[in-house]
Amino acid sequence: MSKSRTLFLFDVDGTLTQSRKIITPTMLAFMKDLASRVTVGIVGGSDEVKIVEQLDGHTEIAEYMFSENGLVAKQKGEIIAKTNIIDKLGDKTIQTFINFCLAYMSKIELPVKRGTFIEFRNGMINVCPVGRSCTQAERDQFDAYDKEHKIREKFIAAIEAEYPDLGMKYSIGGQISFDCFPIGWDKTYCLQYVVKDFDEIIFFGDKTYPGGNDYEIFSDERVRGKTVTSPENTRELVKEELDRVGL
Repeated sequence: MSKSRTLFLFDVDGTLTQSRKIITPTMLAFMKDLASRVTVGIVGGSDEVKIVEQLDGHTEIAEYMFSENGLVAKQKGEIIAKTNIIDKLGDKTIQTFINFCLAYMSKIELPVKRGTFIEFRNGMINVCPVGRSCTQAERDQFDAYDKEHKIREKFIAAIEAEYPDLGMKYSIGGQISFDCFPIGWDKTYCLQYVVKDFDEIIFFGDKTYPGGNDYEIFSDERVRGKTVTSPENTRELVKEELDRVGL
């Protein structure tokens, strides 16, 4: 199978890097070598600025860059398409939604709270109960607290109970937040730009369980999904897939 007909598609957090951290030199060298052998794509829920930051500026490792689940789509550095959530939902609905989230968060008791609880992106709304300006230590603290108390799961359940017909999807990703976007705007959104050009798309992601932000694309019939547990595990699984396809 030639390079041009096989796409190796990667999540970022927990797959290419540790959550919200910069790619290691070892992983960067591995990805550069991979990009010389196969076509590489990256799809993340974060905006492009954050993804590029985590890649330490090395966007050359991926021909396709899909930020915000592919709502901002680029190939070889050029924009293919860009979709805006305002056009889909309208400002009135968005403001009502944000007001509910802020009111709910005002009643949550956590070990700490910081700032930037709502981040409005081009194609989604990111909700962060602890606040995105928290330190790495506070991020880790919330992650552990959330695993025990299910803060994000309960938050999403409250939104769904309040707005059952909003037509939104809620996806937990990373350590501290969850993404909110119209149904169908999960990571499968990016597939429309690549599915016709490849014989096989292999996706590598860590949050592939139901409710995780990799689940929909992992389980999509157009994709061969691989669950990873760390960047080190990603390298192992990539090597297995390279052997399988004879590259």
